[in-house]
Amino acid sequence: MTAAGDTARPPRGSRDEVVLAVRDLGKYFPIREGALQKVVGHIKAVDGVSFDIAPGQTVGLVGESGCGKTTLGRCVAGLSEPTNGGVYFGLETATKERLDSLLSVTERTASQESELEQLDNRHRVDRMNGDAWRRYRRNCQVVFQESFASLNPRQLVKDIVGRPLRVHREASGSQLTERVVELLAQVGLGRQHLYRFPHQFSGGQRQRISIARALALDPELVILDEPTSALDVSVQAQILNLLHELQQERHLAYLFITHDLSVVRHMADRIVVMYVGRVAEAGPTEVIFDRPQHPYTEALLASSPDVDAHTVDLQALEGAIPDPALPPQGCRFHTRCAVATPTCGWEVDDVVRWLEDVEGTFDTLRGVTRMSPFDAWLSFEDEAAAASLAATLRSEAIPQAMRTALEELTVDARRVRVRFTPVDEVQLTVRGSEHVAACVLDRA
Repeated sequence: MTAAGDTARPPRGSRDEVVLAVRDLGKYFPIREGALQKVVGHIKAVDGVSFDIAPGQTVGLVGESGCGKTTLGRCVAGLSEPTNGGVYFGLETATKERLDSLLSVTERTASQESELEQLDNRHRVDRMNGDAWRRYRRNCQVVFQESFASLNPRQLVKDIVGRPLRVHREASGSQLTERVVELLAQVGLGRQHLYRFPHQFSGGQRQRISIARALALDPELVILDEPTSALDVSVQAQILNLLHELQQERHLAYLFITHDLSVVRHMADRIVVMYVGRVAEAGPTEVIFDRPQHPYTEALLASSPDVDAHTVDLQALEGAIPDPALPPQGCRFHTRCAVATPTCGWEVDDVVRWLEDVEGTFDTLRGVTRMSPFDAWLSFEDEAAAASLAATLRSEAIPQAMRTALEELTVDARRVRVRFTPVDEVQLTVRGSEHVAACVLDRA
């Protein structure tokens, strides 16, 4: 029963064509230093991500740890406010097309700004309030990675699963208890589990309780943040099959966040591959696995022993993820890419990173005076160190692509000027039907 004044819900048959639209989403965390905590930079955890989720569809969000997957999921769920861009909910097809048209305009007129403001106030999650926010909160639910941490250890299962129903005034008393029993039955539990605490269950059972709580309000979208990573393989299969069955029954949309490629291949209709806060590649699942168009995607496939990818000469992933506070120019993957070209975005920071990897060499660096990310003077403690760096940058110790991109290398006593060919950020380009990749190479 819905209380008077509660937001009316549209019937399942009239759902919007797009459950969720993420547009140029960014989330930056400030870096503070000093007694006054002055902001000296930002960690770009999510930086310009866009994708759509349709009803009944599963979008898999994959990438290494630290690439921004969970931060993006928190922004989508409304648990974290984005720095720029937005998450849009409840868009009809014509409205979404109009939104995209307005967002693509570089210099908008006053009327266009007003129209965009109105769309933001109605559909953008971080601008919602009142009934609109209440509707979104009930229609977007989250299943977290660590089930024990997300369940109140002092509450009984009856209270944990029933809380969303009480908050949204869906049921009370004996009716509430029966609704909870129905939800538990859908996830393979029963009435006998109502009066137990979370610590009395196994990991798989606790995750089932989390799923039951997420389904209590019959949501349109469920965000699954590594829902099976802490479980045994046999239990993983049970949970994944359960999620698939529930999706078929309820026509749910899933945002499935994971680093396990074998799991995402089983679950997802589309895959979004993230690297250092940006989308490296996105497309239909089988296309991504059979014909990856980005070297990072290929490296992920090569590093997963459970994936039988129909690709050749896959290179295993080596090296560390770059600092998201200073992401690489051009293609963000070029610092670890085995097939990088001179136009991939070589910069002064690549020289500094190389110095950090050479024992004892970085200690001789005294400062970097930048004219741009691609042009700077590097100062050393003596002339020998400066000459050594210049000699190394001309040698085969440096990748051929990096040497080719080096436009100027000048030694002036204890200083070395390094200037690379400037490039723009590599943008996503179309590689096939609904398939895009951010790579300068044509790997078709």
